[in-house]
Amino acid sequence: MSAMRFFALTSAALPLALIFLTSSFPAAAAAEEPAAAAKKDVIVEQADVNSSPKQHIDQLFSQLKRERDPEKASGIANEIRMEWNDSGSATINLLMQWADKAIEEKRNPAALDFLDEAIALKPDYAESWNRRATLNFVMGNYRKSMSDIERVLDLEPRHFGALSGMAAILSNSGNDQLTLKAWERFLDIYPAERTAQEQANTLAEKLAGNRT
Repeated sequence: MSAMRFFALTSAALPLALIFLTSSFPAAAAAEEPAAAAKKDVIVEQADVNSSPKQHIDQLFSQLKRERDPEKASGIANEIRMEWNDSGSATINLLMQWADKAIEEKRNPAALDFLDEAIALKPDYAESWNRRATLNFVMGNYRKSMSDIERVLDLEPRHFGALSGMAAILSNSGNDQLTLKAWERFLDIYPAERTAQEQANTLAEKLAGNRT
């Protein structure tokens, strides 16, 4: 599934949406990035095999915050996405797979049904809310998307995919100041992401120019 096929947005909003989408649909990103990582010998620090899932993801986020090399950081971010993609429930994982397939086939109402069911069965699983936020964004339901994003961030404040989605929606609304704050929150978690850096720098320069 191509992110370009999903987002019929202005060219200014498209880079924001791309991060949101690949964060929400890790299968699409994973198909490309491991190969690139292998070519560049990207090595992600191995976690303690005795650590709990929560400890493991906390370790990954610590690595992501410290890493300044974009390629190595991308490998760490992909590991985090893989952790997010496993709900710990075979039923929820299956519903998420069905939702992904429905989205690929452009059966958005069916995808929403699958995601609604996943959320009803396990409301504390952040990724189902994030996937629905992405789908609502694609469908132009920005208010619903933002509501889902807020729920994602309640459950996982470090969810950089949800923060990029928030930035995309705020950018579409023309609120540069709040968009910049969303990108600053993103970069506090994932400082090596180049598109986020570019967006934040552009907005900071624009706002500084407006004040002079």
